[in-house]
Amino acid sequence: MRARGSGAVGFVAVLVAVAALVSGCFPTGPSSTSSAVPPGPSSTVFPTSGIAPLVAAVPERTLKALPQARLDAGLLPPTNRWFSGLVFGTPSMPVFPLPLGFQLSTGGFSFGLPTVSTQPAVITGGFAPIIGADFGADSQVVTAYDTASVTIEQRDGSTRLGHTVIAEGSPFVSFTAAKTMTVTLGQPFTKPAGTGAWTTEIGGVTYGLVSAGALAEGGGSLRLTHGQSATWFVVATGGSVADFVTAGRHPVTGTTLTWASGGSKASTAISYATVGDAPTIVAAMPHQTAALAPGTSCAAGTYPSIYGELSACAVTTLGWTTPAIDPRGSLDLSKLAASQKARLAAQVTADVVSTRDEPADTYYGGKWLYRLVNLLEIATQVGADDAAAAITTKLVAAIDDWTDPKGCSTRDSRCFVYDATAKGIVGLQPSFGSDEFNDHHFHYGYFFYAAGVLAADNPELAARWAPVINLLAADLATTAKSSYFPVQRVFDAYAGHSWASGTSIFGDGNNQESSSEAVSAWNGLALWAAASAQPALETEARWMLSAEAASSKAYWTDFPLDASVYRGFDHTVTSLVWGGKRDYATFFSADPSAKLGIVVLPMSPVADYLGGDPARIAANLADSVPNGYDVVFGDFLLMYRALEGPDAAASALEATSVLNEDRIDDGNSRSYLLAWIMVHL
Repeated sequence: MRARGSGAVGFVAVLVAVAALVSGCFPTGPSSTSSAVPPGPSSTVFPTSGIAPLVAAVPERTLKALPQARLDAGLLPPTNRWFSGLVFGTPSMPVFPLPLGFQLSTGGFSFGLPTVSTQPAVITGGFAPIIGADFGADSQVVTAYDTASVTIEQRDGSTRLGHTVIAEGSPFVSFTAAKTMTVTLGQPFTKPAGTGAWTTEIGGVTYGLVSAGALAEGGGSLRLTHGQSATWFVVATGGSVADFVTAGRHPVTGTTLTWASGGSKASTAISYATVGDAPTIVAAMPHQTAALAPGTSCAAGTYPSIYGELSACAVTTLGWTTPAIDPRGSLDLSKLAASQKARLAAQVTADVVSTRDEPADTYYGGKWLYRLVNLLEIATQVGADDAAAAITTKLVAAIDDWTDPKGCSTRDSRCFVYDATAKGIVGLQPSFGSDEFNDHHFHYGYFFYAAGVLAADNPELAARWAPVINLLAADLATTAKSSYFPVQRVFDAYAGHSWASGTSIFGDGNNQESSSEAVSAWNGLALWAAASAQPALETEARWMLSAEAASSKAYWTDFPLDASVYRGFDHTVTSLVWGGKRDYATFFSADPSAKLGIVVLPMSPVADYLGGDPARIAANLADSVPNGYDVVFGDFLLMYRALEGPDAAASALEATSVLNEDRIDDGNSRSYLLAWIMVHL
């Protein structure tokens, strides 16, 4: 979301020691009957014991209190989650555990299968309160959450009535009673004789209910005794009611995650624990169905969604792969002609001289560091030694300031504090809502990149900066239960991408705009992990990098235009993706160039992942810059054009000669713009 618009050495030693003792980042869930589960990481990343002294070393401060939360004592605030809107604010907002939309209501909940509608500039699948259940609750509190599921307890005063479980990918909503009670149903169900299951058809969709409880005559209420469950479900198109009834008898109780990154593939597997350890039915998203684990059966029907058709799969573990993306911290200029290198040497010298004063906030401050470190890599490769020396001095001094643990004790900017209430690291000079945990990965990715590149061959710098850079990393990449940070704050393993809004008090769920900055963040994190000798963190970062890149193309820049969900959509990118809609829009500009630019910037050295389909790149550009590149983000779109092929790159290089200086982003430079295009000629 953008609302625009010696301590280090000790920590590394502790981390390595703890890593040798702990097993996995998450416990392995039930084995799939149809697919192999990839191994999880070999060690916990940022365990409490290792991170505690680093947190203690920085000042503690809350810059902005989070909204009221429906959260049990002892749980860390779940910012940046697909279900954050369920937890924060009044009233509770709808959330979208595909294929469903779900919302807490007075006394209970309601849910439904969203109706997908495609319009010229938006694809909607908003909340549909079709099925309701009222337990007589006067409060509802999240008592547990994990990689894909949420448990919500219904209470009447201090009396526990029961708890509800929802999960991403699950077409089931289950409730387990903690006392004998009557559940009022929003819609009557009818009971097929002798099956213990009830159904109703609304709008051509079959909804079902499975329970050992007693349905009242007329189907308007359900009597449950202590420990009995009720499971509601939506039957997939082409699916069998009997299959869903069978799965519904074994409600989902939680999920676990494993991942692997190595070779040509990155693997993700989400295991769904159920009562009786029986298989369940899970809806696979388009980016998953393209490369599901061998043997996965998805014959249980399909669901419509704003992302495209979802396939209903009978599994205990949903596993899939994405192409592995290798992190990169510089462009390879070795094959450039002498004249090209000379041009870059002159330009980098000019760009160093024109460098503006360092910004004070974490977003623009991070971009300032990113711009300089890319200039340094160019200067080093083209022999601009004086420029390289000047940049190095400036960069080291700036990162030293940012990574001074006590910096915020003596100044009000370019430093970080720990928010003990919200459980995270925040820059003292916030921007774009970073104090309410918006966009942390966008901001901190630039710090990871700059520190990772600069410290790659300098262990002393890595050790000096590690106490604070590792806190930024822990804010986003902690992998197991911690006293200080939530698990993988922004990253959604099921969706394969991050969520940017901290509290997500929106009717369409959480959102992410700059998918490319998310990819860049994990690239930077992998570079930092390598520079600071943290192999478990590097494995995790490589996995997130690969997954985010795949989902970025699947839902932001390269989705299949011939899929039925895009009929009637007049554009080739969706620049703002929500849980309940996909927009051709941004938070900060109505310009078409901004809508493509925000999902390709900052065109870091890893941005070749955006290539591979010249025709699609041409189509995206035709939609975004029909009248030339003197537009918002014109520099990044010229760089993106270079991925179309050598001829397009040559044309883009020629166009740079007339590109006004004010069209070069503050995180970019003319030197890097030229160098990027030159290596793609």
